[in-house]
Amino acid sequence: MATAAESKQISIPNTKKPDKEETKTIYSIENFNLWYGNDQALYDVQMEIPENKVTAIIGPSGCGKSTFIKSLNRMVELVPSVKMSGSIKYKEKDIFSPKYKVEDLRTDVGMVFQNPNPFPKSVYENIVYGPKTHGIKKKSVLNEIVEKSLRGAALWDEVKDRLNENAFGLSGGQQQRLCIARCLAIEPDVILMDEPTSALDPISTTKIEKLVQNLKQDYSIIIVTHNMQQAARISDKTAFFLNGEVMEFNNTDKLFSDPDDKRTEDYITGRFG
Repeated sequence: MATAAESKQISIPNTKKPDKEETKTIYSIENFNLWYGNDQALYDVQMEIPENKVTAIIGPSGCGKSTFIKSLNRMVELVPSVKMSGSIKYKEKDIFSPKYKVEDLRTDVGMVFQNPNPFPKSVYENIVYGPKTHGIKKKSVLNEIVEKSLRGAALWDEVKDRLNENAFGLSGGQQQRLCIARCLAIEPDVILMDEPTSALDPISTTKIEKLVQNLKQDYSIIIVTHNMQQAARISDKTAFFLNGEVMEFNNTDKLFSDPDDKRTEDYITGRFG
């Protein structure tokens, strides 16, 4: 019988080297459940998400991927009638503890959404918005943050002469990288990405994927993607969600080439989804 990877012909990167030291955990999730009103969306989710790695979340539409990732910085609480049980710990801190302010959590854990959402301001003002809200006012410091953030998002060379122009004048791919730069400006530890390339063309998608690979040197990245080829290309670990449950969570090359769960194999080989 052909393996899952052979059936789907998903390309698995073979350049990864084994870790020389033990990988630390950035998130610990135990028995996490979530309801929208009376409808349960997540069931007993348990995961240990590694630090300074790219973790991909895959699964069919409606399986709970976006709900899960928005739980990690408590943005899901913006939806009315949400109820939760279980535990999510970020760096061993209970994210639901009254001692851990949600504003601090969302500074530690930045987010990039499916569609580019720059503010209706200049490129410069988009980047400095976060630092200003944190009390940074000195122009020279803000200038340094802008350059550093745009360089980090591989956008500086393209926009350094357009900093005072409205961000809406940038291309879709540039707008998405601007949103990543805006996230970097507040110096998070984690970057959550919810389908960040689904609205982009192939060239822009490639740039974002290369950027993700570079950013994991300094950040832990958790990315929801409907594109299994993308998950195979850029992630170190992959979680397969189905009907609100984690069916399998493993090293990406193992999950795609030799999944433990038959439902994982059925999904990645296109039998459903």
